[in-house]
Formats: sequence, C-alpha cells, structure tokens
Amino acid sequence: MSDSPVRAVTFDLDGTLCTYCRSPGEVLAVAFDRVGVDPLFPVEAYYERFDEFAERANGMADLRERCFRALAAERGYDSETGAAVARAFAAERDHRDVVALPGAREVVERLEGAYRLGVVTNGPTDAQRAKIEGVGLSDAFEVVVCAGGEIPAKPAVEPFERALSALSVAAGEAAHVGDSAADVTGANRAGVRSVLVGDPFEGGPTPTDRVDLLDAIPACWS
Repeated sequence: MSDSPVRAVTFDLDGTLCTYCRSPGEVLAVAFDRVGVDPLFPVEAYYERFDEFAERANGMADLRERCFRALAAERGYDSETGAAVARAFAAERDHRDVVALPGAREVVERLEGAYRLGVVTNGPTDAQRAKIEGVGLSDAFEVVVCAGGEIPAKPAVEPFERALSALSVAAGEAAHVGDSAADVTGANRAGVRSVLVGDPFEGGPTPTDRVDLLDAIPACWS
C-alpha cells in the first residue's frame, strides 16, 4: 500500500451512507399481498440473485422483473405471477425513501473541499442515483460509479479504476469506505486504501483500516 497522502475518498452507498426506510422484505410482503398470492420465495433469494440479473438488466424495474420471474418459475409457479409481484413491488418502492446512516452527512460535509469525493456502488444507476438524491447528497460527489451492469460489480477492480480516472488520482492516493467484503476486497485489489465500517470479517478480507462508526473515518489517515 502506498504511503502517499490521501487525496480522494470514495464511498459505498447501501449500508454505508444510507438504507431504505422500508426493508426489501417489508416491501416484498406488501407486493405478495397486493397480487393476492402466498409468498413465492423469501427475500433472501432476491438478495442472492441480485448481482446475477444486474449484469443484463436495463434499470432496477427490469432487474427485479427478470429476477422475480426466474425465482417464481424455479419454485413451480407461473413466471408471469413473479412479474406481477415485481410490478407491485415497483409500485411500492420509492428509491428516494432512504435515511442517512448515523454520521453519513456529517462526514461527507467534513471531507468536502479537503478531498475529492465519489461513490462506488453496486446497483442500477436509476435506483442508486435516486438514493443519493433522497439522502440529500446529490451535490457532494464528483463521480458516481454504479457497477453491476455495464461494468462488473464489486469486488471487481473496474468500478474503482473508473472512479480513480474520473477523480484524476492514483490508486495509492485514494481511500474507499464501505461495509462489505466486496468493498474491502475490491479496494485492496485495486491498490486503494480500504476502510471497513463495522465489525471485522471472520476469515474474510483484511481492510487497511477499520472503524466502528463513520465519523471516525478522517482519523484513519490524519
């Protein structure tokens, strides 16, 4: 890892800067009820297959419909029923209906001006940009890289390389802040300083730095 001073900071979005006011599980339950069917699949199945369908979907609604069709068909239901659930889910879900996680706005505001800032997140562009708008940080970032479609999802290095290029910094001059193994692994592979927010992983990747709370981040490289 380079000893160069940090000039740019990128953030993961979901689980790092913000979270939905209503969980996907809560919205999925409403969608099943709206369509008038028993739960066709658990929300965990949606989580597990998300990245698979993100690679070829055109936006969040298309991703969800492709995924729900497949999940329904694999469990012996009509795929059109899965599509109906996806449409009901979309009618319920507002991607701007998010809440900033503790310290998120304060940390971003503190770093603005001192560092070049960006977002490197997995997920369709329409949904991810709506979340950034919903949390009130639309003007805070110079670049937002939404991986999983046009470019491979984290932990691939490509999303980080795209952000570094847009921010005009070398890998050794950047830090990436996230809450998942994909964030740490991807940043490490790209030569970027990785900062894990939350508990360490058992048997997982080792971050450059770890903090319990977002507001401790500046101390990592001060």
